[in-house]
Amino acid sequence: MKKLMLGNEAVAQGAWEAGVAFGSGYPGTPSTEILEHLASHEEVVVQWAPNEKVGLEVSIGAMLAGERALCTMKHVGLNVAADPFFSAAYTGVNGGLVVVSADDPAMHSSQDEQDNRYFAKAAKVLMVEPADPDEACWMAREAFSLSEQFDSPVLMRMTTRVSHQTGVVNVGGKQAVSGKGFKKNIAKYVLLPSHARERRHDVEQRLQAARAFGNQSGLWNPIYEGKSRIGVVTSGVAFGYVRETMPDASILKIGLTWPLPIERIKSFAATVDELFVVEELEPFIEEALLAAGLEVKGSALRPYTGELNLTVVEKMLLGAPKHVATVDLSDAPLPPRPPTLCPGCGHRAMFDLFREMRLRVMGDIGCYTLGALKPLAAMDACLCMGASVGMAEGLQRFGGPKEKGKTVGVIGDSTFFHSGIPGLLDMLANRSDATLVILDNSVTAMTGGQPNPGTGKDIRGNDAPQLDTAMVCKGLGVKRVRVVDPYKLDEVRKAIEEELAAPEVSVIIAKAPCILQYRVTRGRPAEVKTDICNRCGACIRVGCMAIHEHDGYPEVDPEMCNGCGVCEQVCEEKAITIPKA
Repeated sequence: MKKLMLGNEAVAQGAWEAGVAFGSGYPGTPSTEILEHLASHEEVVVQWAPNEKVGLEVSIGAMLAGERALCTMKHVGLNVAADPFFSAAYTGVNGGLVVVSADDPAMHSSQDEQDNRYFAKAAKVLMVEPADPDEACWMAREAFSLSEQFDSPVLMRMTTRVSHQTGVVNVGGKQAVSGKGFKKNIAKYVLLPSHARERRHDVEQRLQAARAFGNQSGLWNPIYEGKSRIGVVTSGVAFGYVRETMPDASILKIGLTWPLPIERIKSFAATVDELFVVEELEPFIEEALLAAGLEVKGSALRPYTGELNLTVVEKMLLGAPKHVATVDLSDAPLPPRPPTLCPGCGHRAMFDLFREMRLRVMGDIGCYTLGALKPLAAMDACLCMGASVGMAEGLQRFGGPKEKGKTVGVIGDSTFFHSGIPGLLDMLANRSDATLVILDNSVTAMTGGQPNPGTGKDIRGNDAPQLDTAMVCKGLGVKRVRVVDPYKLDEVRKAIEEELAAPEVSVIIAKAPCILQYRVTRGRPAEVKTDICNRCGACIRVGCMAIHEHDGYPEVDPEMCNGCGVCEQVCEEKAITIPKA
């Protein structure tokens, strides 16, 4: 049966067809929808983990029980999960284990552009790479068989265009897979150094067997014979661009990307006069072919960063594009449309205060990262998940006498549960006097409103145990924990001043539900009294989409304003008011 599916949905479909019993991971664009679609199958145990490392470790536990397990994350999530990922390569598997890493070329929603194919090489595990939703389905299904056949976790590399494109998928029924049950094997699963040294030989033998398999497999590494004497080695979404650009070229499409089928590539190269490698991001395949003594053209002909597209590939293979694949709007008189926080978002009030108090703000990953953009411009650093806590501790300690006491770390509730807790423990253990601000909106908002341990819901929307952020902080040993309403600016300012002056670790929790997820309306739309407005611009600097300047005066869009009252509070002339209900 054929069905129109999103690439991520197709991965979930393939895993279900393979008889997967368990799925876990952490939401992160462009991978999020995989688990959400898998959760539609009630017989599969599916859950969000507090972070990718925990998600993979629980998946490994399910695998050890003899069940097929899937773990999903975006590319930077594999950094978090690297410890169990590398070790699982040595233990091997009982049930099949597939780890999905969704890379984000061009950094549409990410802080870096890493190429996770190198993770497969470094960890010495098999890796598969689909080119479209249909391949995403059957490769996800067959990856579990590969995992069990070669006693290895399998890394499935998705990219943004494969994850988020829609295509026709050949769907099938669910395989009847019986769980193998847990089998005690200390030498295999307990990675003492003496055991790991023995397992290292098994890992190498597995890779040799997988490479021999890939060299022979026309399913995983098919060759499309063309009429021209030009040959192209490619993988992933790049295959579609190559196929459209040069339909007459001979193409070797690599689906089992690691271990690379070097002998198959050499045989293919012998049939063509000129060999190209077209791949996205790093020259992963190209470097391997050059090391094998092949003469290839590739990365020097394309940009070193960003996504491929039809125009780029045409320039690579033809020297000049036949047509422009994307619309060039560089000269169009379009107004800038920077991303911004939702109208009425409690995060905005906090960042407006941070700016006015001239604080140095160590930020984190989430909606609130937008606090770095103008007109708020109230975030000074943002590195990776959970890093705000440690950065605030370090900057507070060495900030200098004039600046000491003016640094805060800012983190969301989901990110705090993800990786902020260890940093807070470090503050405590090392007698820091830094202040951490937790923006608690009771949801993982940035990736679409997924639950987290503080939400009280599971991935299917059912009631679940709900952790209280304040109680967690107190349980860790923080003595100074206070919860504030971010919309009450004077009270929040006082709390920040007091906690910055405290001689020990302190935590301020700004608690207000996500207005988008929970559809919060706080009051009637604000009104502007232009007769007393002095046009100071304080309300405009709040940066709310619901208020803008018109003929020199602020104007409120009643369709967007949710009556949060922040603009009313920053107006010293009382020219903005929230009408009483």
